[in-house]
Amino acid sequence: MKAITRRDFVKAVGVYASAAAWTRHAHAAEEAPKPNIIYILADDLGYNEVGCYGQTKINTPHLDQMAAEGIRFTQHYSGSAVCAPTRCMLLTGKHAGHAYIRANDEMKERGDVWNDPALEGQRPLLENTETIGRILQRAGYKTACVGKWGLGWYGSSGAPDQQGFDHYFGYICQRVAHNYYPTYLWRDGEKVPLDNREFKSRQRLSKDADPNDPKSYEAYRGNDYAPDFLREDALEFIRANTDRPFFLYYCTPVPHVALQVPDDSLEPYRGRFPESPYKGEKGYLPHRTPRAAYAAMITRMDSDIGAILVELKRHGIDDNTIVLFSSDNGPTYAGGVDTQFFDSNKPFSGLKGSLLEGGIRVPMIARWPGRIAPGRTTDHPSAHWDVMPTLAELSGADAPPDTDGISFLPVLTGQGEQKRHAYLYWEYANQQAVRMGDWKGYRKNAKKHPDEPIRLYNLQADVAEQHDVARDHPDVVRTIVDIMNSRTPSAFDKWNFPKAKYPADAPG
Repeated sequence: MKAITRRDFVKAVGVYASAAAWTRHAHAAEEAPKPNIIYILADDLGYNEVGCYGQTKINTPHLDQMAAEGIRFTQHYSGSAVCAPTRCMLLTGKHAGHAYIRANDEMKERGDVWNDPALEGQRPLLENTETIGRILQRAGYKTACVGKWGLGWYGSSGAPDQQGFDHYFGYICQRVAHNYYPTYLWRDGEKVPLDNREFKSRQRLSKDADPNDPKSYEAYRGNDYAPDFLREDALEFIRANTDRPFFLYYCTPVPHVALQVPDDSLEPYRGRFPESPYKGEKGYLPHRTPRAAYAAMITRMDSDIGAILVELKRHGIDDNTIVLFSSDNGPTYAGGVDTQFFDSNKPFSGLKGSLLEGGIRVPMIARWPGRIAPGRTTDHPSAHWDVMPTLAELSGADAPPDTDGISFLPVLTGQGEQKRHAYLYWEYANQQAVRMGDWKGYRKNAKKHPDEPIRLYNLQADVAEQHDVARDHPDVVRTIVDIMNSRTPSAFDKWNFPKAKYPADAPG
């Protein structure tokens, strides 16, 4: 498998654009132009890692500009606290009590997935799953997913081409996405080789290596930085569909570790922060300047988003394109990322993997010139499972009747009555959580300690979830217990929790 250059890659996707051009005239006669939709999903980006949400050390000028020109959500939530279930809930419009995929299930029944590179891909979505891609295809949209998939391998029922996407380019397996210098990416069922040598994404710096010598880290980089290829493919998809409605699901792997970024992005951050070399002791790859690397990865991602916005303007479709941006969960605890230094989850408690606010409250920005008034902020509580009905309404289609989501289009446009959730629900890895108005119920050890009392927090008074007030409000806890116990059992026994218990002093 011969690696291709960036020039060859752009030429190859240009052929894709030419092949698609013949279909344009059939769609040019649309009676009313439907809005193009771009949904951008960052990976492990914390609520406070974007300038417009309070970040002061990492530069994100294009996302800040998006917020200035659109609307910023302050109470938006991810579907889950880790990658795969969030992506399932986003695409299917179901919360964790109903979704098929509720964990990062590595399909161990297929063999030793960690040591067998041929077994890439996570548990697949089921055949005939109703997804955003399918809904928008039926509504006349050209659909593409570019980036990290994680919901099934090619040849399975969960592959992108089986779930409503006309085009796919990126990492089909989220484990492979731990390395930004892979030997290949997937494009429409075929491997596209990159000019990188093969190496593992989880290594420790050797004991005889000098942690302060840049040469000690040369083994953890390559020539072709995968996010650059993802950006170029996304731009080419936009160019190929300027005169027909399109949906681009751009799921960048950034800033998920490992810490890897080209020197041209790292250079502006060199010497800006106090640094201690990261030797790989908390997983993934070592880096000599981990703080600078992490900041540089986010800024480079921001630049890629800026390139997408510029492309829309270049083709005169900016006013007819809504762009939404969010993250799949809270910031990571692994791989040398210093979340405390960057205040990544401020003002919340909890990181990735936790159902406390820091693990699931995420940034969300939406921009649509002429339709979304600029410079707005909303505290409307919403979650990733609301995206499906929102995009369906945008396209003129109907969301499936069993969605857990509620369209937040009225919030975006300022028109119509906005419906609100009675509650939001999450479950993950022995945890359950419910948000009901300002109340947040949290169950930490559902399987290990089923009799452990539900914790209750008032988010208006205690957004950091430091003060359990369950004893003072047993009636509220009782309602939250009922919600937790209304979940649908998972198809996988390990995620089936014992029933939550009512507080002893609750009425009834």
